[in-house]
Amino acid sequence: MALEQLSTYTKFFSFILKYYNSDVVKSTANTALNDEATTDLEFSQKPEELVEDLKQMGPTYVKLGQLLSTRPDLLPDHYLDALANLQDDVETISYEEVERIFEEEIGVRIKKAFVEFDQVPLASASIGQVHKALLHSGRVVAVKIQRPGVRKNFLEDLDTLKQMADLAVTHSKAAKKYALDDVIEELRFILLNELDYNKEAQNLIILKENLKTYRHLVIPSPVSEYSSSKVLTMDFIEGKKITSLGNIKKTEIDFNPIIDDLVEGYLKQIIVDGFAHADPHPGNIHLTSDNQVALMDLGMVAKFSPKLQEKIMMLLVGMSKKDGDAITEALLEMSVYDAAKANVDNFRKNINRLVMDSTSTNAEDMETGRILLQMNRIAADEGIKLAVELNILGKILLNLDQIIAVLTPKYDLQKAIRKFMDEMVNKKMKKELKPENAYGFLLENKKLVENLPGRLNKITERLANNELELKINAIDEERLTDGFQKVANRITAGLIIAAMIIGAALLMRIPSSYSVMGYGILPFVFFMIAIGLGLFLVYNIMFKDEHFRKNKD
Repeated sequence: MALEQLSTYTKFFSFILKYYNSDVVKSTANTALNDEATTDLEFSQKPEELVEDLKQMGPTYVKLGQLLSTRPDLLPDHYLDALANLQDDVETISYEEVERIFEEEIGVRIKKAFVEFDQVPLASASIGQVHKALLHSGRVVAVKIQRPGVRKNFLEDLDTLKQMADLAVTHSKAAKKYALDDVIEELRFILLNELDYNKEAQNLIILKENLKTYRHLVIPSPVSEYSSSKVLTMDFIEGKKITSLGNIKKTEIDFNPIIDDLVEGYLKQIIVDGFAHADPHPGNIHLTSDNQVALMDLGMVAKFSPKLQEKIMMLLVGMSKKDGDAITEALLEMSVYDAAKANVDNFRKNINRLVMDSTSTNAEDMETGRILLQMNRIAADEGIKLAVELNILGKILLNLDQIIAVLTPKYDLQKAIRKFMDEMVNKKMKKELKPENAYGFLLENKKLVENLPGRLNKITERLANNELELKINAIDEERLTDGFQKVANRITAGLIIAAMIIGAALLMRIPSSYSVMGYGILPFVFFMIAIGLGLFLVYNIMFKDEHFRKNKD
């Protein structure tokens, strides 16, 4: 074990020594607005050399390279391109080993489970390899088998990377600025999820349900009886990589309806569902013979909280309208920064410049994903740390840009985003206006009414005992009396409004032959009156009080 650790550390430090003082690392100071200067620089190591070095380091570092491809704040653009296409070269698992793993995990021999099972894999990657098979029911499936010992190897490499990242963040300002420890933590989270095929099977089920209304999108269904944490059996979908389609195929078919579904499907995943296929690179997006887009490999998914979904919606609307200020505000609301140290004005200026420079609306020229990733680089340079989810969003959009540009080069992505955003805002509003959300509001008011009498008792008791003290700079008896009267009136009005809301909520449970919008007429009338009184009270507070003060002055 000690020898294995020594070998891991030796390999790691050899890599670090090579790149620590290289021009690649030093170039992280470049901003997104210096792209032309960056691409003209001669680096001591070429992108292809970095890719090969990561392959030599092993599967964990290949995954790290793929993760770094979404971090333009860390690497120059041409390195990002090379890392985005990084794939590991691994030997295939022998068929005997595949048989052994399948039987250990499922408890059934391959020959008994399947009528046919291709011994030559369809694909082989660092975590597992895929074989085509035929069930007794006649269903054609793909069987993914996890490599033996891969979890142990990943965890050892991740532990080494975590130790080194923590050390770097402690002693290096640059490492702390770019949060290298967060990068490694994100890598760990991604890999541990990819290593559990049960989670991937569940992801397939969820995504299939969420996208069931899109007739041009297809997601394979898992076969639960032949799946486990290390074996995943699912529908086999015959198709070709979208980026490998011939020119004749592209001219024969109108891909606009397909791309409409693809774009709207991903916007729905991100903004409505908060659950998205996070790795839509060309290898995972295939076009089937009946012109459907198949989304495959759900090992990596992104989850967005409701609050973040709203901010992303604001961001995408701003990007579709080329509104630099709206984009800046949305980004700042999704970020963490020290107001004293961050240069927000410079950040705003550079975001506006970036937006104004991206004048094209055609898919072949417009790079929404890359622009979003460049915004992350600008933020880092100005001392602003954007939400990690934005890197994932940037990667998703970057891959979608490539697919859309191949199939429909003249597709107006900004127009599509605006159109779909309008529809999704309406859907989201309907979702949030459901009765169960109204009950949350009622519960909050219930707490207010429960606490208010006790607090009023304390105030009135102190008043009665002459124990209530008010600190004022100048005494105006008439104005003071008028103020107390207003306070008393508003407290009374607030109690009445709250009582009406609670009464209406209780009456909702009583069946009624007369209803309005699905609710009994009496509770509906109570709600309307409470809303009217509430608005009148707010109007008086906002406008009448100000008028009174002006007259006194």
